[in-house]
Amino acid sequence: MATTNMKKRMSTDRYRDLKQMLEGRKREIQSQLHERIRDVRTDNGSGKLNTVLDPVESSEAGIQEDIEFALIQMKAETLSKVNEALGRLDEGAYGNCFECGDEIAHQRLRALPFAVRCRECEEARENVQRRERMMAQRQSSSALFFDMSS
Repeated sequence: MATTNMKKRMSTDRYRDLKQMLEGRKREIQSQLHERIRDVRTDNGSGKLNTVLDPVESSEAGIQEDIEFALIQMKAETLSKVNEALGRLDEGAYGNCFECGDEIAHQRLRALPFAVRCRECEEARENVQRRERMMAQRQSSSALFFDMSS
């Protein structure tokens, strides 16, 4: 019942637009992910594993494999976030800021489909985190100074 009420709050047009956008992004990411995995399998199956490489070539090949793995992992994580966003959309909780409750701008959701905060709340959160990091750095720097002077 609560889910139905939350869906009613979001206009039908906004819901449809956001669902189409998320599903399109999901298909795009799935396609990119499958392509990357296929490329890695093709590279590994094309005889590169049986080739003798000198240390430099071996190092470069290892680095390239690490990069490919990291890219696949990033795409998979993004896909997971988009799936979570689709779940929130079905629950009626997608597209509204977790902090202030206002609608997140459509442009922001297009750029970052799994955004959970509006731009203003996200900036405020980032500023707080930046200040906390600076304070932690200052405290560790002063602690280091006091340790050295002991």
